[in-house]
Parts: sequence; structure tokens; C-alpha cells
Amino acid sequence: MKIVRSSKYIATLQEIMRFISLDSKKRALAFRNQIDKQIASLTDMPYKCRKSIYFDDEQIRDLIYKGYTIVYKVDEDKNLIVIVAIKKHQNDLG
Repeated sequence: MKIVRSSKYIATLQEIMRFISLDSKKRALAFRNQIDKQIASLTDMPYKCRKSIYFDDEQIRDLIYKGYTIVYKVDEDKNLIVIVAIKKHQNDLG
């Protein structure tokens, strides 16, 4: 399967990297590389991650990595995995 990243995902990832780079540019690049490696692993088993908690659709999945949720959609007809968004998990415990 081919992986396609949405413009929303790319823009949010760049924001996250800018924030991390305030502390360390090296850590920001390592973070991106690690996420890219996690995403690349989806091509072998696109359904290995849980069904998304944000959508009621079996094709939309949540990849969890270091407190971030990477939402992606599996499109078997087009042989694609579309990386939709990345979101920082936040607890609303008040």
C-alpha cells in the first residue's frame, strides 16, 4: 500500500517539530524520523492499530506514538493509506 500524508497532517507535524526544536533541533528531527518509521510499518499491516475513537468507521484507525494520535484511513480500493491528522492526547481530568 502507498502512504499519502494530508496537508493538515504535514502542517500540524511541522508545528510540533517547531515546538520541539525550541528545546533541541536534533530531538525534533529524531521525533519526525521515528513517526515516519511507525507510519511506514503500516504498509505491511494497515489494520494493526485500533479503530479510531474519533470516527465510527472501521477504515479509520489511530496509531498511538509518544502521547500523539496519528489518525489514518485505509483505502483498499485505491491501495492507499491516507495519514489524516496528528493530535496530542490531552486528559480532561479537570
